Amino acid sequence: MPRFVRSAALAAAALLVAGCGGAGGGGATEDSKPSTAASSPAGSKGPDLPASLTSQKLDWGRCRGTADAPAPGGDWQCATLRVPLDYAKPDGETIDIALIRARSTGEGKRIGSLLFNFGGPGGSGVGMLPSFADQYGTLRERYDLVSFDPRGVAASEGVRCRSDKEIQAAESVDLTPDSAAEEKAYFKDADDFGDGCERDAGKLLAHVSTEEAARDMDLMRQVLGDDKLHYFGISYGTELGGVYAHLFPKNTGRLVLDAVVDPSVGAVGHAENQTRGFQRALDNYLRSTGQDPKRGTQRIVDLLERIDAKPLPTSTDRELNQSLATIGITVTLYSRSYWPALTSALKAAEAGDGTELLALADTYNERDPSGNYSTQSHSQRAISCLDSKDRPTPEEAEQRLAEFRKISPVFGEFLGWDTAGWCHDWPVPGLHDDPEVSAPGSAPILVVGNTGDPATPYEGARKMADELGDGVGVELTWKGEGHGAYGSGSDCVDTTVNDYLLDGTVPKDGKVCS
Repeated sequence: MPRFVRSAALAAAALLVAGCGGAGGGGATEDSKPSTAASSPAGSKGPDLPASLTSQKLDWGRCRGTADAPAPGGDWQCATLRVPLDYAKPDGETIDIALIRARSTGEGKRIGSLLFNFGGPGGSGVGMLPSFADQYGTLRERYDLVSFDPRGVAASEGVRCRSDKEIQAAESVDLTPDSAAEEKAYFKDADDFGDGCERDAGKLLAHVSTEEAARDMDLMRQVLGDDKLHYFGISYGTELGGVYAHLFPKNTGRLVLDAVVDPSVGAVGHAENQTRGFQRALDNYLRSTGQDPKRGTQRIVDLLERIDAKPLPTSTDRELNQSLATIGITVTLYSRSYWPALTSALKAAEAGDGTELLALADTYNERDPSGNYSTQSHSQRAISCLDSKDRPTPEEAEQRLAEFRKISPVFGEFLGWDTAGWCHDWPVPGLHDDPEVSAPGSAPILVVGNTGDPATPYEGARKMADELGDGVGVELTWKGEGHGAYGSGSDCVDTTVNDYLLDGTVPKDGKVCS
């Protein structure tokens, strides 16, 4: 049961490239010099960490792949970093965090490491970075490109809540229930998912928060030998970057936040934002094909209602139901380049063939042709349900449905029900109402918003810049389409970001790229 909050690069990764990466190569070793416990860096908030962690040496080696994720070729290196399971007990149990890097090409004076998080939550940086490194070639001239699997993700003690067979069976659950029986099945499925996460992750389930991931990043910074953290966060990665800046303002170097999550709202507000964002993107798609948005939207609503009543056959032994059809439509809105695929899939579905929409849904759900599924949605749910205290009841969700439908007749009901289903009866309590990102004393942070972004609507960029604080949050706007701005075809955006990261040139707050 996927929520629409996903990686900025998810759609491109699913449609254009095979996943790359795998577990880290070597482990980490301690510095040979004995030392006492190291104190927290200036400007940090949290307990001191022992020297066994702050002085560990990363043993970079060849990346090991898996059957599902082959090791990347070229000069990629992998390692593992030991971090505390619980930062309240820094001398206690540790877990491993998988890292990947490509060393600087040395074509300019090296600045340090540039750490990436591609979003989710739950996205594998070890898998993503090699797939998208070509668009960061200019940055690699002066930075080592580094990414990681956050705690609870993929090779970093990844959470797996269901088997592939159970995931496929759950796809028959109606994510927009129309009857008491469907509603009962919907929330039972949510309960079963949480139970599976608890069985698999155990005590780790209470230690996969964004705040803990931010603390892991500061330990990475120290072990990588950088005085300041230089960082590129996309989608959920913007929230992670904002939380880092709040915790460690004095350690914050050059941070770029692209496809920005609104930090001023909780789960329900975020769902409302996304409902508005996806409908806005759908309207833009419809206009681009010469259709009136209102009439085009109603045509899609009518199609989904027909599919709800009678799922469509496909070229496989699986049917296309309403929920999978909605997901298939959604994934094409992450990038304008996928709009032709949406046109073709809708035409086929209206003719009675659900094959193309099912294939699109499978890319979003990260299902391969053999029926194997990624666990990103498992980690995503574990992280977001730990982060957020928001726990709407089924009754509260149902009461909001009319409001959600008004915002979007296509996506409103799906995301309205999701506010209650996503963390229903979750095994561990949530931590916060919304993320804290205020960062007084931090260096300027570049916040990039895209006016046509469906998953993290443009308005969130201004909210993030404001909450980071005066003189800290610097907003850059791109008048474009799709999820994210950098590398999406705007020379203005790419040049502004590169100048900031490579030369420290901070643009004027409010700069607009057309």
